[in-house]
Amino acid sequence: MVAHLTLSSSQSGVARNPGGPLDLDVVRRTRVNRSAVERRAATIPTRRTVKKEWQAAWLLRAVSCMDLTTLSGDDTAGTVRRLCAKARTPVRADILAALGVSDLGVTVAAVCVYHALVPVAVRALAGSGIPVAAVSTGFPAGLSPFSQRVDEIHASVQAGAAEIDVVITRGNVLTGDWDALYEEVCAFRAAAGETHLKVILGTGDLGTLTNIARASQVAMMAGADFIKTSTGKEPVNATLPVGLVMARQIRDYHERTGHLVGFKPAGGIRTAKNALEWLLLMKEELGDRWLRADLFRFGASGLLTDIERQLEHHVTGRYSGSHRHPMV
Repeated sequence: MVAHLTLSSSQSGVARNPGGPLDLDVVRRTRVNRSAVERRAATIPTRRTVKKEWQAAWLLRAVSCMDLTTLSGDDTAGTVRRLCAKARTPVRADILAALGVSDLGVTVAAVCVYHALVPVAVRALAGSGIPVAAVSTGFPAGLSPFSQRVDEIHASVQAGAAEIDVVITRGNVLTGDWDALYEEVCAFRAAAGETHLKVILGTGDLGTLTNIARASQVAMMAGADFIKTSTGKEPVNATLPVGLVMARQIRDYHERTGHLVGFKPAGGIRTAKNALEWLLLMKEELGDRWLRADLFRFGASGLLTDIERQLEHHVTGRYSGSHRHPMV
């Protein structure tokens, strides 16, 4: 048996962040002490130990917060259908039975694909309640003509995507053009309409933690439902210091406005140990409310394989080969 665990649907219970005016005073006074952040981030893996049934519960929580993702140049309809089948049953039935949680209906939070494969994913997930997320706006570079990026959002929504992951123009951050960044994200939010908007900052390209903090603030002011670290294609993707900075901007924004914004680290999160570190960061910096899929997601492809192996080890005392936990 695992410790008591309740899994919630991906978008339940959170009023959307409506955004607000661009407040340049807030943006310009936002600064980050890199050495202090790095010292704090280094303590996260060491401050708490999660073991035995509690670890199993936390790993199931990680599964329920996962945007199961395939964003490869060789993606096919068959690849996406297999991924969607895994999304429906991310953990083997015998493992769930041994854990005593067969009745929880464990699924991932969403499936994330390129726009062209949204209709395939929508059909494959029909009736499951699992939303399809589409990467959009010239992913991953975000440098296609602006009108094309907005059209991509409209097209993904029309194809059935319930969530849109958009890419900002990193140059606006690097040059401090906060008005342009704000207007860009506002336009993306307007194009998405009622579809939830995750704003990818591309943190590995932004140069400094202060830039990341300021970009986070502007994206939230413009109405982002989630702020997301990376596309997974940058040389450096999700790191704990970056996550700490972004989580603290979310906390600051919530304290200042009362609005809840979600967080999604993506890229390089491959092991169950990594997942536990991110969950601990969220618990310590933002609290238990940010341990649900409506406010926290992992962008991941290989992570699920290791989590399932760790859960199997918990119930059997041994590891099986990774071939027993195929993704696609």
